[in-house]
Amino acid sequence: MKHCSTRRQTHAKRDQMPDTDAQSSRSILTPSTLNRLARDLIEDALALIWIEGELSNVSRPASGHLYFTLKDSGAQVRAAMFKPRSTWLPFKPADGMQVLIRARASLYEARGEFQLIAEHMELAGEGALRREFERLKAQLLNEGLFDDGRKQPLPRMPRRIGVITSPSGAAIRDVLTVLARRFPLVEVEILPVPVQGKEAPPAIVAALRSASQARRHDVLLLTRGGGSLEDLWAFNNESVARAITDCTIPVVAAVGHEVDFTIADFVADLRAPTPSVAAELLVPDRADLLRVLQRQRQRLVQYLRQRLESASQRVDHLHARLQASRPAARISRGHERLGALHARLALLARGDIRRRAERLNGLRSRLQNQHPRARIAQDSLRLRNAETALRRAIDQSLERRRRSLAELARTLHATSPLATLSRGYAILVDPASALAVRSITQVSVGTIVRGRITDGELEMQVLRALPGTRSP
Repeated sequence: MKHCSTRRQTHAKRDQMPDTDAQSSRSILTPSTLNRLARDLIEDALALIWIEGELSNVSRPASGHLYFTLKDSGAQVRAAMFKPRSTWLPFKPADGMQVLIRARASLYEARGEFQLIAEHMELAGEGALRREFERLKAQLLNEGLFDDGRKQPLPRMPRRIGVITSPSGAAIRDVLTVLARRFPLVEVEILPVPVQGKEAPPAIVAALRSASQARRHDVLLLTRGGGSLEDLWAFNNESVARAITDCTIPVVAAVGHEVDFTIADFVADLRAPTPSVAAELLVPDRADLLRVLQRQRQRLVQYLRQRLESASQRVDHLHARLQASRPAARISRGHERLGALHARLALLARGDIRRRAERLNGLRSRLQNQHPRARIAQDSLRLRNAETALRRAIDQSLERRRRSLAELARTLHATSPLATLSRGYAILVDPASALAVRSITQVSVGTIVRGRITDGELEMQVLRALPGTRSP
């Protein structure tokens, strides 16, 4: 017990003594530096994460940024979503909502608080469906089910269309209205299926396979009206996608509104933004067909008229040849030809004279341009320009040299010992050796030394030499 007590006293005394080595070797941080290091560690370790939780303390100040707390039953974490990402959200965040966010983990340096910087936010239930949608989309894309090379062309003028949809929905009414308006000759057969719920995917698959085997239709339309992602989920089913791919009849998909995209849209031979647009793409417009028929009729009438005119001209030509075979007509043609040749000869002569005159004028202009006076004037102008450029270059070179000399003078003055003396320092010189005193070992007590300062010298006598610590 006595030994233990003595050891504790020894440790106590040692703790009271200053540890100069530890003080000189330890690194001291400021709160700002510590928070910055912690932030860098957190951001490097958790670059981008998905996290799900409940919203609370949601606030959106005038800046447009969104601040909130994400919590579960055991913990909570502060988060922020900055503008403009916060203004792109398709819903208004509120306390109590269960959301899924993609965020970067970080640290708010000013208060040393751990926080999340959100880049994307969605409702948790829809987020799970969205992740499943992206997974299946990537899988089928890698299998080549979206390739344009495997898709079938649509018939230009179908005779029978099979519509796979709910017989009581708004989509079938829109499709039938458009088809009746555009092309009433087409036959439409409704293949009724549920378009929502668990029973919808197998019913759609069965309808596709039955139509593919029967081959009664020229094209199939798979459609339904708009809705949420859950409402359209039957068209994101893998079995439905593969049934569309295996179908031997071209399939057009028109599911939801223009902004809605499903897996069925990607694998179908054609995707239409709405059921009405799909109906317009499936059949030609009656008015367009009537216009085409009218143009064809006009072209036929024009062709027959041209044939008649051509035959009439041929008859006239043959009649003219018959008349031209008489001697009087041949003499008349000879006179006409002689007159034409005379006129042509006169035209050629006038043209030759004009060309010679133009060539003479060109030679006269070239001679004037080559006159010595013109050459001397051009050379004088070039000489003056060269002299101006030379003077400008000399001035610029002298200016650069003056600036360089001034910079060298400033650098020389900054490194001069005189500059050091002007800041209050002195240079000690041993008069006997005329050397600068750099160490206390060069002098002894009683030695006379000279101290040079900025405006003169001082004679000093060494009274005592005090050793000190050498600066690192």
